[in-house]
This record gives sequence, C-alpha cells and structure tokens, in this order.
Amino acid sequence: MNIGVSGGKWLPSWLAALTGRGVVVTVLLSVLVAGALNHFFISPFTQVLGRTMFVGIALLLAFTAAGHWRQTWLPRWLMQVFAVALFAPIATLAAYVISVNGDLGAIFNNWPRISGILLISFAALTVGLVMALGALYRERDAQARAEGLQFALERATLERQAADARLSLLHAQIEPHFLFNTLANVQALVESGSDRAAPVLRHLIAYLRAAMPRLDGTDTTLATELQLVRAYLELMHLRMPDRLQFEIDVAPELSGARFPTMALLTLVENAVRHGIDPSEQGGRITLTGALAADGTTATLSVVDTGVGMADDAPAGVGLANLRARLQAFFGADASFALHALSPHGVRAEIVFPHAKAAAT
Repeated sequence: MNIGVSGGKWLPSWLAALTGRGVVVTVLLSVLVAGALNHFFISPFTQVLGRTMFVGIALLLAFTAAGHWRQTWLPRWLMQVFAVALFAPIATLAAYVISVNGDLGAIFNNWPRISGILLISFAALTVGLVMALGALYRERDAQARAEGLQFALERATLERQAADARLSLLHAQIEPHFLFNTLANVQALVESGSDRAAPVLRHLIAYLRAAMPRLDGTDTTLATELQLVRAYLELMHLRMPDRLQFEIDVAPELSGARFPTMALLTLVENAVRHGIDPSEQGGRITLTGALAADGTTATLSVVDTGVGMADDAPAGVGLANLRARLQAFFGADASFALHALSPHGVRAEIVFPHAKAAAT
C-alpha cells in the first residue's frame, strides 16, 4: 500500500483519503444506531454508544483501505463490500474485548454479552452494507459526470483546434490568390508599356504596406477590410479607368464589427475578375452595408453590372473558401449567397451576426 504525505505527516495513502464528511456521517449513524439499540441493553447508553462508535469507525477504515488495496482478483467495489461484511462482526467482538480488558471468558460465558455482540454485529452489517453501496453508487455517478465533463472539454478543445487550423489553412490559400492576381495585373501593364504602370505600382506598394500587417490577423474589423477593398478598387480603376467605376456605401455603425480578414476583398476581386474584366463595356461595382432593424444582423452586398454568371460555371475556390471562413469565424448564423441580376450582373450577399467591437 502506498505511503503519502498529508498535513506534513507521513500517513498511509488510504488513511489520507478519509474525508471529514465521511467521518461526520459515520459518527451520526453510530449515535442513531446506539439510540435505536439502547432499550435492548442493560448497559448504560454511553457504553452502547462507545461500542457502536468504535464499530462505525472501524468499518469506515476497512471500507477506505479496501478501496486502495491494489489487487486484481476482485473488483474494487466488491472488495469494499466484502471488507464491510467481514469487519462488522470482527469490530464488534473487538469492542467487547476492549471493554472487558481482554477477558474472553467474561464474554463467552455471559449470554447478555453474546446477544449484544450478535445484535450490534447485525445492525453494523445492515447499516454498513447499505451505506457502502450508497457511497459506491455516488462515487460511480460522480466519476461518470467527471468523465462526461472531461470528454466534453476535450471535444471542445479539439473542435476549437480544428476550426483554428481550418481557418488558418483557408486564410493562407486566399492571401497568395489575391497577391498573385494583382501582381499579374501589374506585369501586364508593364509589358504593354502603359503609362499607367507607374501609378498602379505606386498604389500596389501603398496597398501592400497597409495590408501586410493584417494578413495574419483573424480578429480585424470591417473598417480595416474596407480600407483594403478601397485600395484594391483604386488599383483596378487605374488599370481600366474607362471600364470600371465603383461606389462604397457602408453604414458607419458597422465600422467596428468583427470581420474575417480579406473576406470582403474576395467578393470584390471576384466581381472584377469574372464580372467587369470579361465585359467589353466594363461595368460598375457597388458595395453596400446595412444593419438590420433589430441590430442583431448585418448585410453586406457586392453588386456588379458585369457579364453575370454562367449556368454551368463551377464554384470557384475563392468563394468556396469564403463560405467556409464565414462559418468558421461567425458560426452557423452567417450565410453567403450569389444572385444573378437581370439583364446581367451578380449580387453577392453576406449576412452575419453583428456585435460591436471596441472602438479603434
């Protein structure tokens, strides 16, 4: 049996496991049993109480020690029940032996004492087994609840880690997607000898200076996202000034709303690449944002008057990632949808729960 330290003294580990609650319950039960048996004895109540108290404490020690005995041939709970059943008569006999100073003849030659041993043994066996089984049931129930809480905690931790990893992966996929497309636009202007190449490059450098510190941020605001979107649209307008116009109209109360980095930029870039750029006449991009009347949700819309959606067009990687990012960032309350417009064009719409962030 292991030896442990408790209260600065060396104690057996099973003895250190005794709780004040267990001792108090044992003392109270001993008093109740002594009171119930007292009218069967000619001995004073104090003697009966002393014997029941001795037996009760002995059974508590036996129950606790059996629970800490490392053996494999019996289940722990069965060993504890067996210990209570075994020690009930042994502890009762020991109490009587102590009371007569070890004179066994004074016990076995005296029928009242023998009947007292039998009576207290029976009471100790009955009450002890009931209490032991009750304690084991409560222990099993508490252990099941603890295991359930531990399982829920581990599951929540794993889900959070999986969501963080998924968000990081999707974010990493989107960043180079935008940067490489923008650099390809600059390359095309340079190779064509356009006089707009230098202004576009200057705007690109300014954009990168603003964007780079936030590329790894997952807790940005809509205001910072709008700065990136405006810088991107300025770049695209310089690249095709006659074919792209844009307007941004977002309610000021949404500025502090939490929003995933570059999520809105993905929609705007998609409108330019697949709506405005392929159209000979170009088009207009309108970005709007409004708060619902109850203030719990917000809606962002990116509308372009470009070529529109083809019926057989496959879902793009950027938009698929955007939908996954919104779910990872906001949960199930966020939604994303694309709507074809007549006669041509697309409206991309994000609905997300609104909660004001700290003022920036």
